[in-house]
Amino acid sequence: MKIGIDLGGTTIHGGLVDHHGVIVKKLSFQTPQNYEVQAIVSIMDQMIDEFCEYSKEVSGIGIGIPGLVSKNMQEVLTCKNLNWTEVPLVKLMKKRPMPIYLDNDANVAALAEFKLGSLKNTKNSMMLTLGTGVGGGIVLNDHMYRGSHGLSFEVGHMVIGDNFYDCNCGRNGCFETFASATAMVKYAKKLLEEGHASSLSDLDHMDARAIIEASKLGDELSVKVFDRLIHYLSVGIINLINLFDPEIIAIGGGLSGAGEYLLKPIRDKVNSMIFMEGHPSAQIVLATMENDAGIIGAALVAQTLEIDSE
Repeated sequence: MKIGIDLGGTTIHGGLVDHHGVIVKKLSFQTPQNYEVQAIVSIMDQMIDEFCEYSKEVSGIGIGIPGLVSKNMQEVLTCKNLNWTEVPLVKLMKKRPMPIYLDNDANVAALAEFKLGSLKNTKNSMMLTLGTGVGGGIVLNDHMYRGSHGLSFEVGHMVIGDNFYDCNCGRNGCFETFASATAMVKYAKKLLEEGHASSLSDLDHMDARAIIEASKLGDELSVKVFDRLIHYLSVGIINLINLFDPEIIAIGGGLSGAGEYLLKPIRDKVNSMIFMEGHPSAQIVLATMENDAGIIGAALVAQTLEIDSE
């Protein structure tokens, strides 16, 4: 048995996961909104204690973090969602007779897809998570690739053009400022402020889902926002195909809830830009693990690293 914890800015989800990747017990707690490190550590320690009381067979713990972690997978280097910098998270947790590993939450989701979901049985593949930002994980030669310093595939910060606002990393033109839910809302509000008419006039309650639904009904502004998303998302994907030539690219995260309404225009646009026309290219599919990917993937981090160390 492994414990997987999905640490988010709103909720901390945890699960006890068997060797088949099945969650046998699940717990959830609200994330303290001051993001105080010790308060969050206490919640995770409480979770782990409950899981260890439920099963005496726990042999490893994985934690998915919405930020960057050290190469040894023990410290949080930076996590903007929690306002954390250089946090020795594993050292701060209760000492236990089992290893604890940290990993980026998008890597964790990609690992779940690779072992059990849409990327299963592939040797070279990747996942993009489209939500507040753009994240992802990549499988190369049948292994999760983390790079020379453990910081690979920060795909949301791949620069793909000039934009009307800067990324929260401080640079301009990052992929996630064009191809995320946040990007959609910001562009829609910009168009509204410029005088474009739309059925979406409530700026305080506008979100990407509402924009997508309005685009289905032909709302002109929403169609414009959605088409822009498709264009830049496809530009980013074609860059990744040209760099890595993956078998499959899985799309997950909140925007993937649009299903084929999102995927079909992406496939069409990517096919129109493909470099080697007429040759096999990456399949673009929906991720399949959905809301449990973070828990299962975190548990799989512990399981995979345990196997690799044998």
